[in-house]
Amino acid sequence: MGVRTVGGRRGVIRKYRDWLPEIPEEAIASLGEGDTPLIEAPRLSEKIGASLYLKFEGMNPTASFKDRGMTVALSRAVAAGSRACVCASTGNTAAAASAYSARAGISCFVVVPAGKIALGKAVQVLAHGAKIIQIEGNFDAALRLSKTAAEELGNVSLVNSVNPDRIEGQKTASFEVCESLGCPPDALALPVGNAGNITAYWKGFKEWREAGLAQAAPRMLGFQAEGASPLVTGQDFESPETVASAIRIGAPASREGALAAMHESGGLIESVTDAEILAAQEALAHEEGVFCEPASAAGVAGLLKLAREGRAPEGVVVSVLTGHGLKDPDVILSRTRLPDPIPATFEALVESMRRVEPAAR
Repeated sequence: MGVRTVGGRRGVIRKYRDWLPEIPEEAIASLGEGDTPLIEAPRLSEKIGASLYLKFEGMNPTASFKDRGMTVALSRAVAAGSRACVCASTGNTAAAASAYSARAGISCFVVVPAGKIALGKAVQVLAHGAKIIQIEGNFDAALRLSKTAAEELGNVSLVNSVNPDRIEGQKTASFEVCESLGCPPDALALPVGNAGNITAYWKGFKEWREAGLAQAAPRMLGFQAEGASPLVTGQDFESPETVASAIRIGAPASREGALAAMHESGGLIESVTDAEILAAQEALAHEEGVFCEPASAAGVAGLLKLAREGRAPEGVVVSVLTGHGLKDPDVILSRTRLPDPIPATFEALVESMRRVEPAAR
């Protein structure tokens, strides 16, 4: 391997090499991930009562934050001589694994709950030539099977977030947040599903502080969907259900890391309803021009909920938008439709335009 991208985006391994496990140059499988924008959100800031910024991870090569961890996991797998990788997924992990496996030149197998993978993510997996294996079970069953396959088959790497290389790659987003702001934010809000991302962000912020680059670290505010909130209720969900497919997980693999992040940072992990998630997704798109998938909006939904209850964090707050809205188009399509056609005349056009109310500000 060792094939570079040309231009400013070097990829997280080359940019943060001193912060990551050792990876030989010739083993690096990169698509120029990282360097995603931190977008100021003035209208939502007013509603929350803090200076809100959006870390839009949907701008990564496969349109989700998973690319950060996958470049490290696949590069390390190549260096170790793996001939294939396997993962359980509700969609984003599968999309990233399939793309980076193609880049690395090894086979990829993704194990998904039957009928539970969003259209945009399934298309990506198929496009990259990975093998989709649908099982009659939930994500947690898929993860158990994937772990067993990696252990028993030999030369097959498990690339779920239980793989520590995934966490190492994903922590680089916290470095970018600190670099963009000049210091860590006062709080960071994000969705919590399998809980690898909150674990990774907290690891990164702690390392940044321990290196003497900051005096503090943010409060970690994690939000689960109410129908898949085992960290909130204290018990696993055998049949988790939520419109936010990316966090439809009943038994988080990185449970301990998430709880440590909450306790050590003085933060919280709470739940939001599907209605609150969809309202936040709509507000992000209508008021800030940022289209994220439903799960990504859980952080903003949580901040809006805290604001309504008089508990919103103060100062500078970053909400992580983990994936692009095109990852899960079915949710939008199920809630709206294209209008009926009108005659191709100027009069009909003007009449139609008059019936549309201006966007609320």
